[in-house]
Order: sequence, then structure tokens, then C-alpha cells
Amino acid sequence: MRRAIFPGTFDPFTIGHASVVSRALTFIDEIVIGIGINENKHTHFPLEKREAMIRDYYRNEPRIKVQSYDCLTIDFAKQMDACLILRGIRTVKDFEYEETIADINRKLTGIETILLFTEPEQTCVSSTIVRELLQYGKDISMFVPKGMKINEE
Repeated sequence: MRRAIFPGTFDPFTIGHASVVSRALTFIDEIVIGIGINENKHTHFPLEKREAMIRDYYRNEPRIKVQSYDCLTIDFAKQMDACLILRGIRTVKDFEYEETIADINRKLTGIETILLFTEPEQTCVSSTIVRELLQYGKDISMFVPKGMKINEE
């Protein structure tokens, strides 16, 4: 079984993230969406809400698991018995960063990283921008997957 982790903070989970997951399911048997706890990031949604929103969205997809983690991504990948790390990239800047991390992860553990390019119409969508729109009370429905319940309570 080919299991991959898809790590991120997912604050919030966007259409770009959903696109990477759905495209990866065509060649990966199971994906663990790993919500990393990063003390340096100021999140809009508490960890529990992010987990609940993503779990609810994928409730009918048995090949998707959602779990938070508070360790190095490569250690989480080993804990999940994953053979791949899945990442989405929007820009050249993303590529340069992800390439460096992928090289380090492969040297330390032998775990490969698969990079999927964002679909062209979604390159402007980032969790950071969507989070800022939320903070100013803007409608973000076009930037999150249809049917995802964004709970502000």
C-alpha cells in the first residue's frame, strides 16, 4: 500500500489543498492529512476546528485520514508508515523551498517527496490570503472546497 502524508497547517484548508489531494488519490492508496502544530504561525482556527473541518469534508472518503502532529514532518511520516510526502507548489519560490526540504528529508530517512503543481487558476490562492480575508469579514467560499463547513464559532 502506498501511503503518503500531506503536511501543512491548513488554516484554512483551501481549494488548492483539495486539488492536490484529489489528484494524488489517482496514484496513492491512502493519504494522511497531517496538521502540523507550528508555534511560530499565528492561526485563525484552533487546531481542533481545522481537524474537524477537514475530517467532515472527507467523511465519505475512506482513503483519507486526518491527524495532527507535533514533531518533525519526517518523524510523523515514519510514525504513519508513509513512503511518500506529498506537497503542493504554487510558485518558483515554493519550489526552491520544497526542493531543499525534500533533499534533507530523503537524506535523513529515504522518504521521497512528490511535488504537485497547483492548477493555474489556483496559484493565487494561499491560506495566508484566505485567512486575511476571513479576518476582515470577507466571503471566502470561492477559495475553500465546495461543501466544506467553515465554522467561525
